[in-house]
Amino acid sequence: MTDIAPHRVADRDSWLEERKALLAEEKEMTRLRDRLAERRRQLPWVKVDKTYRFDTPQGQKTLADLFDGRSQLIIQHFMFAPDWDQGCVGCSFGLDHIEAALQHIEHHDVSFVAVARAPLAQLEAFWKRMGWRAKFASSANSDFNYDFHVSFTPEQVSAGKAFFNYHEADIGISDMPGLSVFYKDSQGDVFHTYSTFDRGGEDFVTSYMLLDFTPKGRNETGPNFNLTDWVKHHDLYDKQETTADCCHSA
Repeated sequence: MTDIAPHRVADRDSWLEERKALLAEEKEMTRLRDRLAERRRQLPWVKVDKTYRFDTPQGQKTLADLFDGRSQLIIQHFMFAPDWDQGCVGCSFGLDHIEAALQHIEHHDVSFVAVARAPLAQLEAFWKRMGWRAKFASSANSDFNYDFHVSFTPEQVSAGKAFFNYHEADIGISDMPGLSVFYKDSQGDVFHTYSTFDRGGEDFVTSYMLLDFTPKGRNETGPNFNLTDWVKHHDLYDKQETTADCCHSA
């Protein structure tokens, strides 16, 4: 580990004065986060009329089935294309954090499922390797990923442009990450309520929240200037294998 550049050093009283000034900004950020969460809940819903079918270890299921008796469903758009040999390291990093929350959110009327385009057998093998208990489903035989703009056709990848994160974006890969939320009412109708992509998913990655408190911060200093500079699949930290391109070796 390398040292960081010399930093200002102050006496305790001076430190306390600056800390209290920062606290005022932190409290405003907390209030802003509360307001944003309320605005998020006030967004209109879109009824999902299309029937999506997913392959799961328990057999084929519809989107409505994935709620598993609850009224709210969070789907992680997990990057794992059919021609990749493992799931994305960033998506895996995120799912590591969600794992810890499952015991709580599942008792608060929320189900969680990770959905990827990889065939079911590939997902099962990867889930077994990672030791996750979070539920997963394959959308290999469904338009789901494409309709929610997290997977892209070979033509789009070749062109380098596709609709992602609510705008025409530069795309260099077939699958991208995201999170979508759904609600099912007492009549069984399903509604899409929210989706977020890219850095919008950082709020559930508590490692980042903890690192933001430390002197070195996220310390993502290259070559990619993102989590791939240091994050590995959790079973590879004590091994020599790397995850240089985040997702696959093909």
